[in-house]
Amino acid sequence: MNKRSGIKSKKRILDAAMRVFSEYGYAKANMRMIAKASDISTGGLYLYFKNKEDLYLTLMKSKMDDFAGMTMESVSDIADPADAMAAFITINLNYAKKHKELILLQGRELGFTFGLEMKRKFFKKQRGLIEDIIRQGMQSGIFRKVNVPETAKVIFSIIRGFVLGIVVEPDALFTPAECSKLLLNGLLKKE
Repeated sequence: MNKRSGIKSKKRILDAAMRVFSEYGYAKANMRMIAKASDISTGGLYLYFKNKEDLYLTLMKSKMDDFAGMTMESVSDIADPADAMAAFITINLNYAKKHKELILLQGRELGFTFGLEMKRKFFKKQRGLIEDIIRQGMQSGIFRKVNVPETAKVIFSIIRGFVLGIVVEPDALFTPAECSKLLLNGLLKKE
């Protein structure tokens, strides 16, 4: 098997796994179902992944890496830090809504601690991106001086709260525009 066909096969498997896990959940999905959905033999599937957990964690890492790249690319082209922060929030909330089946699978079936180390690394990178936007805003005079790491934690926790809300209380979800407006303007009246 050449490298290119191996990469294509792995992508096909991951796409099929996404569909199977979304439809059947982690517990009911099995390697045979994923092999069939990806049009590969079950034995061939085990050439790429040692078991269902390995496949699922690889799928999650792939989704996180894609999302991190998309977020970085989207905000890096925005010169105004307020617009960059609003874009970061919007991208995160819209992505969570679009991929809520994965969030539901994580929250209801596997628990949010499944793949915890991988998630911690992802969250740290995302907070780092928020910190960069905040520092840029402070340097340009658009944002007031704040404790950058703490502010980034607050903003990211609001986003994670939205993600948790998809599982626990979908009626309490808020819009990206309102979230951005509140974070960027605060509650206090300006004199």
